[in-house]
Amino acid sequence: MPWKPIAALSFDAEAFDKYCHSLTWPAWRPSFIVLHNTASPSLAQRPNGLTLQHIRNLESYYRDTKKWSAGPHLFIDDHQIWVFTPLTMSGVHSPSWNKLALGFEMLGNYETENFSSGRGLAVRKNTVAAIATISAVLGIDPETMRLHKEDPGTDHDCPGKKVIKSEIINEVKTLMAKRHGIEGHDMKDNPEFDA
Repeated sequence: MPWKPIAALSFDAEAFDKYCHSLTWPAWRPSFIVLHNTASPSLAQRPNGLTLQHIRNLESYYRDTKKWSAGPHLFIDDHQIWVFTPLTMSGVHSPSWNKLALGFEMLGNYETENFSSGRGLAVRKNTVAAIATISAVLGIDPETMRLHKEDPGTDHDCPGKKVIKSEIINEVKTLMAKRHGIEGHDMKDNPEFDA
């Protein structure tokens, strides 16, 4: 399969929201989001977050080393949200769910690194913002979010024991209610979220 060119665009949470509202999904429409962590590199290995060169290195890794047709959709660090595989195309990130879901990679090793304070908390906030945006734009119920380790075709604990699914879902719902004044389960009935 030919390589799907990457977007290589970075945004803060507010600009990412505007960007996603400008997109259309005419050919492929994901049903849910799968959350991952990079593990390596860890936060400690990327003290200033991800750069364009890091993103280009990841492109080479997935395309040339792994021989995949694409990679995950987002790489999220403590400063920004990087769009890797275009959000309007299927990516490669989770064996059982590539054709069904968006894949979001968080910078860090959340088996060992803190996800509730410092840089890990900043990654968490950017991740919650990205999930809330995509859930709103596509009418995806945040409750459908899955962790990579839930994929029956996966054999490792990604995104790490410090990432608690129920906490992330609750934070996404809270942010969606704050931004839009609606509950997550009500969004499909709200014309504001028609794609």
